[in-house]
Amino acid sequence: MNNKKVKLLLKIGIPIVIVGGLAIYKMNYYPTVGQQERSNKKGDKSIPVNAYIVKAQGLSSNIQAVGTLMPNEEVDLVAETTGKVIGIYFEEGTRVKKGELLLKVDDADLQAQLMRAKYQQKLLSEQLERQRVLFQKDAVSREEYDKVQTDYNMVEADIALLEVKIARTELRAPFSGIIGFRNVSLGAYLQPSTIVSHLVDDNRLKVEFSIPEKYASDAKIGATVRFKTESSEKLFPAKVYAIDPRVDTQTRTILLRALSENTNHELSPGMFARIDLITSHSNRALLIPTQSVVSDMEGKSVWVVKDGKARTVPVETFQRTENQIEILSGLSIGDTVLVSGLMQVREGIPVTLSQVE
Repeated sequence: MNNKKVKLLLKIGIPIVIVGGLAIYKMNYYPTVGQQERSNKKGDKSIPVNAYIVKAQGLSSNIQAVGTLMPNEEVDLVAETTGKVIGIYFEEGTRVKKGELLLKVDDADLQAQLMRAKYQQKLLSEQLERQRVLFQKDAVSREEYDKVQTDYNMVEADIALLEVKIARTELRAPFSGIIGFRNVSLGAYLQPSTIVSHLVDDNRLKVEFSIPEKYASDAKIGATVRFKTESSEKLFPAKVYAIDPRVDTQTRTILLRALSENTNHELSPGMFARIDLITSHSNRALLIPTQSVVSDMEGKSVWVVKDGKARTVPVETFQRTENQIEILSGLSIGDTVLVSGLMQVREGIPVTLSQVE
């Protein structure tokens, strides 16, 4: 019987103790609104907070995209004639200048034909001069003079043709750049269209990317582009120089190309790029730390300090940066916005500024 009474007392007593303890805790640590207001009026210690002074800053509106870096120029270096390779004058992966000799095909037969044609040219030149003198003295007919002149002109044409053929036995760089791997060896017999190597101009790079068609009106020739690659956090500048006039019907996007100087050769063709297309810029934007904005069912607001007390102000926000947000309405230059202590402050409570940015 005694055990039953003890159990009954425990069942009744334990809940009463728990409820009483919670009530006492709440009274001590969570005062009512009336108690809070009376405490504020009595001048209790204010809450220490950090704050930020609102000021005008520069802000750019941008469209984010991803793209690929492409060489300004690139070409497969192709043989123009048949013959045996007698000279290779480049190292794989090195830089070459425009007009630099890269490869030579045997042209001994063409050189011999050229020498023969030049001898004929010299002989006909002397004969033509004699005919001119005789023609001026009416010693030869016009027909005889014209025949020698024609023979001389044909030899000159043969010489020009041979010089073109000889030039085609030389493979030269069409522009300055970096040359790739070679696909032929010394002594190999080339056929027309044989690809010798690949040449890339990486002194300037094209940045190719697409944006959604809804931003078509924001895409302008000359617009500034900033981008970074997976290999570096450095931002590189570029300028839009071409916009595809058509919208891709599969992706509903517009293709753009920008040009970036690669003077120090920090970038390579084929790299992946994260891109910001700058559409507008303002020097009078009001930016505050992102954590200062409080969102609730009624909208967005911030806590400001007025006469040493915390006041809540509804605001309208726009675009974000990495750690700030633009305020369109609700704040003015010079307002003091709370950055920390937002969970402790209440309307009208005194605050002490510990740190102000």
